[in-house]
Amino acid sequence: MAIDSSDLSEPPAPSWFTPKRLLVVFCVINMVNYIDRGAIASNGVNGSPRSCTESGVCSDGSGIQGDFDLNNFRDGVISSAFMVGLLVASPIFASLAKSINPFRLIGVGLSVWTLAAAGCGLSVDFWSITLCRMLVGVGEASFISLAAPFIDDNAPVAQRTAWLGIFYMCIPTGIAVGYVYGGVVGGSVGWRYAFFGEAILMLPFAILGFAMKPLQMKGMSHDKNFHGSIHEESAEHIAKERSSYSSFSNQLSRFWQDIKALLLEKVYVINVLGYIAYNFVIGAYSYWGPKAGYSIYQMENADILFGGITIIGGIVGTLGGSIILDRMNSTIPNAFKLLSTATFLGAIFCFSAFCFSNLYVYIVLFLIGEILVFATQGPVNFVCLHTVKPSLRPLSMAMSTVSIHVFGDVPSSPLVGLLQDKVNNWRISALILTSVFFLAAGIWFIGIFLDSADRYDEGGEHAGSAVEQPDVMPLLKNKPATASP
Repeated sequence: MAIDSSDLSEPPAPSWFTPKRLLVVFCVINMVNYIDRGAIASNGVNGSPRSCTESGVCSDGSGIQGDFDLNNFRDGVISSAFMVGLLVASPIFASLAKSINPFRLIGVGLSVWTLAAAGCGLSVDFWSITLCRMLVGVGEASFISLAAPFIDDNAPVAQRTAWLGIFYMCIPTGIAVGYVYGGVVGGSVGWRYAFFGEAILMLPFAILGFAMKPLQMKGMSHDKNFHGSIHEESAEHIAKERSSYSSFSNQLSRFWQDIKALLLEKVYVINVLGYIAYNFVIGAYSYWGPKAGYSIYQMENADILFGGITIIGGIVGTLGGSIILDRMNSTIPNAFKLLSTATFLGAIFCFSAFCFSNLYVYIVLFLIGEILVFATQGPVNFVCLHTVKPSLRPLSMAMSTVSIHVFGDVPSSPLVGLLQDKVNNWRISALILTSVFFLAAGIWFIGIFLDSADRYDEGGEHAGSAVEQPDVMPLLKNKPATASP
């Protein structure tokens, strides 16, 4: 059989790009993204609003709140504005991943993220910084729905949840580092420079997205068919397939079919509903935590202290929960058992923490609570990836991310700000917020009793999607791969 030399003109993959290096690249990108979230919530960047005493003495405030004269509700809107870009772009990027190299999509998104972060530093009022925060969400959309499937594909089978845990550990760690980073940079040279620094950190990864060689994602087929494949399709069929991808109406129809398929997966829906309630609390914690801690316990270095608690709780909890699920045997029912138990116990400790006036008792109880609630990160995303067929995994991650933001942390930040404007008591606000954890635990408890099947190894959408392409290959060499004879 003759072989077209053009198919062999490029090496299968860069020799230096191993599964662990792929994990490291994704982890750093994820961490920079969440450093931004922590920085904008820090006292050094977010600042304090303008205020006047009863005697008529007024202060100009500090940071974003002071410069733009924002009340707590508007300040909460800034924290949630990224969701607009994420909501619009996530389904688009997930759908395009079926026909376009995902790393090019990530490059486009991270380029937008970099420009938007720099734009935050140049903003002049509430509306300009809100617009830039919306565009930051576009960058996250390009990355978050594609990174987890790649990691799950290339992780050793016995360590899949642990690898996902390492990736999601970067969320609390990034937020915590962002608190410290925002506090130091904002306090020393001004809040605008914190955003300029983030843009510089992300720029190399935006370039890498365009420079990287394509890699195979399970359940996907890109650009070309495989010569000699046992699933080889006729040229006429390929031409029709490519034509259908170029049609907007067919793309839209395909997207809605995929959405319907996700909504019919009861286990997936229950998992996401629990994740929404969970993220409602976590999102508000991450944004209002330093400010609430400063008010309730008079923390002199609230950014650093709250950041330290989040780093320890995030690392220990996320890695611990992921390793425990791997040791339990990574199954969907076991994941729900861990999700409901850890969240329920974490809710008890976090709620109790805010009931004590002593700072040191609060730190101990809240740290234990954070460790328990962050133990959910690996298991909840394991369920998202393994309850749907491979070709739907990018969309499942995209819609999970969109849902937990639209119904979770996006409304929670301004709603808690509105609540605080009304009650003017951060302890009461924190207790009301923390009680939502019990709802999340209850929803995940239901998932234990649902019929579930791990669909990781189901056939992809296209007949030849599980076959290696000459220039698009899996990274993990010890994984079985179908090859043409």
